[in-house]
Amino acid sequence: MIDKVVTSGTFSLDGGTWDVDNNVWLVGDAREVVVIDAAHDAGAIAQRVGGREVKAIVCTHAHNDHINAAAELAELTGAPIRLHPADEVLWSQVYGDSVPYVPLTDGEKIETGGISLEVLHTPGHAPGAVCLYAPEVCVLFSGDTLFKGGPGATGRSYSSFGTIIDSIRDRLLTLPAETVVHTGHGESTSIGVEAPHLEEWLTRGH
Repeated sequence: MIDKVVTSGTFSLDGGTWDVDNNVWLVGDAREVVVIDAAHDAGAIAQRVGGREVKAIVCTHAHNDHINAAAELAELTGAPIRLHPADEVLWSQVYGDSVPYVPLTDGEKIETGGISLEVLHTPGHAPGAVCLYAPEVCVLFSGDTLFKGGPGATGRSYSSFGTIIDSIRDRLLTLPAETVVHTGHGESTSIGVEAPHLEEWLTRGH
């Protein structure tokens, strides 16, 4: 029902480039899936999809390492790319206006394999950052908004520490403590594990 492909490549912004490993999440059943964050290697993602229908390629935000395989995967599968329009400025750095996407809206629900993924707009790491919440299976896909150990980075263009803290406090830490958090990089965590550390994050800053 929930599967993961780890792909490797680079993240570039503000003139710097870093090596990264990305978690690409597949949510669905034997017939259909939603791909969350098509990173680096469309072929590897398509291989894991197999013969299933891809209902959508959902981008949690438009940093290049989360979208750089989206166009190729869309061509391979015929699936629409979904992105919050507040990240157009980052999207256009990678694709210009040559690759269309269907805008995500806060509160929208994307259905796949009997699971409903609710879109939560959680700006801060990027203006259009979103998380996807699946209450039936008690899972949150957090992109780069929340990690094991704290919030996503906010030291680069189009990011804001105060905004990401507000997003995490108001949209994520209000979810049930047992909610498993599947992140864009690294290990998964849970709301219950991360919630007690909010004040520590505030003093630590970004």
